[in-house]
Amino acid sequence: MKKVLVIMGSDSDLKVMEKCIDRLKSFDIPTEVRICSAHRTPAVAEQLAKNAAADGFGVIIAAAGKAAHLGGVLAAQTILPVIGVPMGTSVMGGMDSLLSIVQMPKGIPVATVAIDGADNAAILAAQMLALADEGLAAKLQQFKTDMANEVIAKDEKIRAQFA
Repeated sequence: MKKVLVIMGSDSDLKVMEKCIDRLKSFDIPTEVRICSAHRTPAVAEQLAKNAAADGFGVIIAAAGKAAHLGGVLAAQTILPVIGVPMGTSVMGGMDSLLSIVQMPKGIPVATVAIDGADNAAILAAQMLALADEGLAAKLQQFKTDMANEVIAKDEKIRAQFA
């Protein structure tokens, strides 16, 4: 199975990104977690992206706040899919991060989830990997079935409460 590379711009992103890491682990997806700054360690970012496919990764998830250039810097150096997770910030509540990630120039796409949408980033990465992995596809199908059953159970409970 291909691995997922999770890169955060700062250790302050870890609290949010733990949801991503935990979700990837729940699908038994091998995951490597790194801290790398698009601005303070650009050479490291370049090497991580350039070597990711050869190192067995199938998807890169990049979490960044404020200027939030990390996902774009990585995407410019690889053909692997990159998923950007905009971090909530004290500046505009994270809208600055969202806009920085989603407004990529032609030819450098970065799939983008919601502000602090770490869990969805992991699910999207799993869906990408599942295109070539039937076992992972089955786990995702079960995950979606479990979510639906949870909503059905809550609906039944509330309907009984107000019947």
